[in-house]
Amino acid sequence: MTETIRLTVAQAVVKFLARQYSERDGVQRRLVEGCFGILGHGNIAGLGQALMQLEVEGGDESLRYYPCRNEQAMVHTAVGFARMRNRLQTLACTTSVGPGATNLVTGAALATINRIPVLLLPGDVFATRASGTVLQQLESPRGYDVSVNDTLRPVSVFFDRVWRPEQLPSVLLGAMRALTNPVNTGAVTIALPQDVQAEAWDWPVELFDVRVWHVARLVPETALLQQAAEAIRVSERPLIVAGGGVRYSEETDALRRFAEATGVHVAETQAGKGSMAWEHPQSVGAIGATGTAAANALAAEADLVVGVGTRWSDFTTASMSCFADPAVRFVNINMADLDGNKLSGMSLVADAREALQALTTQLEGWRVDPAYTLRAEELAHAWDAEVAAAYDLGGDPGAVPRQSQVIGAVNDLSGPRDVVVCAAGSMPGDLHKMWRTRDVKGYQVEYGYSCMGYEIAGGLGVKMA
Repeated sequence: MTETIRLTVAQAVVKFLARQYSERDGVQRRLVEGCFGILGHGNIAGLGQALMQLEVEGGDESLRYYPCRNEQAMVHTAVGFARMRNRLQTLACTTSVGPGATNLVTGAALATINRIPVLLLPGDVFATRASGTVLQQLESPRGYDVSVNDTLRPVSVFFDRVWRPEQLPSVLLGAMRALTNPVNTGAVTIALPQDVQAEAWDWPVELFDVRVWHVARLVPETALLQQAAEAIRVSERPLIVAGGGVRYSEETDALRRFAEATGVHVAETQAGKGSMAWEHPQSVGAIGATGTAAANALAAEADLVVGVGTRWSDFTTASMSCFADPAVRFVNINMADLDGNKLSGMSLVADAREALQALTTQLEGWRVDPAYTLRAEELAHAWDAEVAAAYDLGGDPGAVPRQSQVIGAVNDLSGPRDVVVCAAGSMPGDLHKMWRTRDVKGYQVEYGYSCMGYEIAGGLGVKMA
């Protein structure tokens, strides 16, 4: 006979989340580090009670609760946290039904567009419908199962509503799968009707066993690896473009070794900035619509571009105008086949670290033409001189400082591991071009969704991490 434990649905959710772990390279981390929340109509008698009880009990069953004052901001904070933890850990967010839930939508869109895992637990309408239409509840002529939480469906990578307690185990497991999937992660939403949250049920005890979700490093297929190596070997003007996948996979050392072994220079997307320290001789900085003169000059004449962990967004490609050589070819190293096939590229579906290490071995003894390397270095030095001039505080001491001078002053005063956080407006463009990033995690500029209001909340998440 299966051993059971009697808990409410909300208690089961909290107890389950407290025992989920992610693992990569043999290192285990708690998957959900805590729960943000605003408690009220829709979740106080369910998740609110469960969070309080289990936090008081302590031990490995507790999930720390952080009170918040704005629902959108708490999603942004969770995103900032998850980015700093390389998408291996995140935070949950719970809200009341109604405007509290719909306030999550912008943050959820930001998380999904940037493929950052966050767990959303909004309250929902009464499953029994015994109460009729209550405060903050949408009354729709299309059907009685429609609620405002359905606005979260298109911006979530996983969405489900728990109408009955027995549905909860499969929903929780599906949510964890989505949170730990680096190919297709983002906002994960479990809508919890307020009466169901407080409903008691007999759960199998094994549901609450410690569960470790392995985050795999895919190894590149041998035949495709050889084709990619041959494409690089016959190229004359290759360029590497490093995206966010480089940083999230903790593979910057593999990228540096590959660049140093082959002499190929590295440009960076907004999400990939920091993949190479700014002063590294093979770093040419930002690329695309907000790119440096050095990176964009090399992109314009490149005959081969190796994209590593980039989704080739519009800004990165400057609306497809960045790579001007009609014969340019692309080798795309990415965990997501969707991105690997962009720009008609050769798709190498693999973890970037594994692919770069394998390519370094395949290309042993090969280097790009020294004259081309020298040209790339000269372009990088010229751009550094432009940045230094833009940072210069000389001139009229009473004049209003330019944005570039403000950025330069903050950059000069910051420590090697300080983190710059920004989003939307003109400043992210200037930061992408000019900020001298020294640490791999030192740059977190939200430009996937370009969402105003991310900065302070995201910065809090960075600090928490």
